[in-house]
Amino acid sequence: MAKKFKRSYKFAIKTSAYITVFVSLLVGAFLLFLGNLQWLPMLVFVITTYTFSFFIIQQRVEYFIYRRIKKIYDNVSLLDSTTLRPSQVTTDMATLTREVEKFAENKKLEIEALKIRETYRKEFMGNVSHELKTPLFTVQGYILTLLDGAMKDKSVRKKYLNRASKGVERLIYIVKDLDMITKLETGDLHLQMEDFNIVDLIQSTFDLLEMKAAKKNITLTFDTDYPEPVYVSADRERIQQVLTNLVVNSIKYGKKDGTTEISIENLIKNKVIVRITDNGEGIEKQNIPRLFERFYRVDKSGSRKEGGSGLGLSIVKHIIEAHEEKIYVESVFGVGSEFSFTLEKSKELP
Repeated sequence: MAKKFKRSYKFAIKTSAYITVFVSLLVGAFLLFLGNLQWLPMLVFVITTYTFSFFIIQQRVEYFIYRRIKKIYDNVSLLDSTTLRPSQVTTDMATLTREVEKFAENKKLEIEALKIRETYRKEFMGNVSHELKTPLFTVQGYILTLLDGAMKDKSVRKKYLNRASKGVERLIYIVKDLDMITKLETGDLHLQMEDFNIVDLIQSTFDLLEMKAAKKNITLTFDTDYPEPVYVSADRERIQQVLTNLVVNSIKYGKKDGTTEISIENLIKNKVIVRITDNGEGIEKQNIPRLFERFYRVDKSGSRKEGGSGLGLSIVKHIIEAHEEKIYVESVFGVGSEFSFTLEKSKELP
């Protein structure tokens, strides 16, 4: 930033001229009074006085401004004062004004960003609290009931212990998902890259979730037959997790007797895009940008009729980004949603 300052001589030129005129008139009048005024020595005196005044004033003003600006650098942390050199700071205050205005604008943007982050942090903490306290209170309630005497009844004891166990399982599920996201963000969870047929992986995901889909009579299908394998290079286990989370979501929020369809398309020479499309509830436009936030709920009622940790889409996003790929979402409320992500094709067939 300091390199943008330019040297200005206007102040020194004008001030030197004023001083020279005043001193010359004073000396000239004195010599004239003594009767010893000579024009050639007087001209030399004028030039010498002007030149000396100019350099002294220019240097002193620059030094003065340098010290003041350096103090701003040090005290206000406007800039790194180690990058500031006296030769770069001059009487050109317009440049400094522009830089200060630019600094103020940048700080304003930073403050606005911090406010957005603070709002997100508060929402996140509230969501974490909600997700954890529900199973905790459930477990606590059943255990306290048993301690109050219900454990004497064998049938009640078994039922309550099973329900408490489910609450503990939900807590473990949430903690494991949070741990996975943290590892993905910090790079501690290393991907095991391999070449595999994405068509087979999708089919195995369908087989795994067939019974879950059958409860709502939702059909899991490809958009077309894929007689030839489509080989991609990725972490097979993590991509299966991505597919599972996306298909489970489509079943959760899909309409009864609906359809979840997956297609695989060539995107560019070395990429494919996998699309998961459903004809379910759809997502309102204002909720789409925040879908991948941890614990973000489209349903603000706070209910979790469908279960889950609330971290599925966040995990999906982190896994895809860990592969240095992109994930997209398109949705029309009341019509359906489409989630899609890219993968790199295998360079060599396995």
